[in-house]
Amino acid sequence: MRLVNDKIALITGAAAGIGRATALKFANEGAKVVASDVNVKGGEETVEMIKKAGGEAIFVKSDVSQSDDVKALVAETVKAYGRLDCACNIAGILGSMGPFTDQTEEDFDRVIAVNLRGTFLCIQAELGQMLKNDGGTIVNVASIAGLVGSAGISPYVASKHAVTGLTKTAALEFAQQGIRVNAVCPGGIETDMVQSFLSEEFTEEMLDGMHPIGRIGQPEEVAELMVWLCSDRSSFMTGAIIPIDGGFVAQ
Repeated sequence: MRLVNDKIALITGAAAGIGRATALKFANEGAKVVASDVNVKGGEETVEMIKKAGGEAIFVKSDVSQSDDVKALVAETVKAYGRLDCACNIAGILGSMGPFTDQTEEDFDRVIAVNLRGTFLCIQAELGQMLKNDGGTIVNVASIAGLVGSAGISPYVASKHAVTGLTKTAALEFAQQGIRVNAVCPGGIETDMVQSFLSEEFTEEMLDGMHPIGRIGQPEEVAELMVWLCSDRSSFMTGAIIPIDGGFVAQ
């Protein structure tokens, strides 16, 4: 039996990285997928990959920082498939890197708009639909930067700490209404965002060494956890903030 067979799953940030891997995994586990991103080309490629593998999916362009876009995204999901069972809020940006005193208000606002406001708007719209369904599951992507500080990316750290708070609050408010809300906190994962950290001074080998397991993770490993959290096998879990980080925050 596939983990999410016949469920309707909405995945934001689905054009690449963890979002693409999660969309593919949901489809492989039997879900009908609504893949969303601002990157139309990447999102449509994800849908094509799902279809080539025998799955079912559609693409809906959406900027998660815009309320009208998010409402339309959920409406399009229901129009296509009749309901919403699972939602994975993955869309996010890193922002500029540099000392706290060099961060600009504009960059702070941009990171907060996508990572925090976007997650808030998605949760809100998803909850509204899931209440009509008599239940559902939501998984938010935070980060190890939502659990510990990280020098040089203060807006990102602030946004991801806030995502963990939103997750816990939504979980508590809707626990008795059949809706579970959890968050995953990836460590270093083989994505374009993580690659942007690397330089001659900070190499891939150094990044690997920061993780006790001895390597960074793969997007598919995060996807496995997210699908499991949306399945009945995690039925007693809500409000959980789960590191998937090769032991990083255990140090």
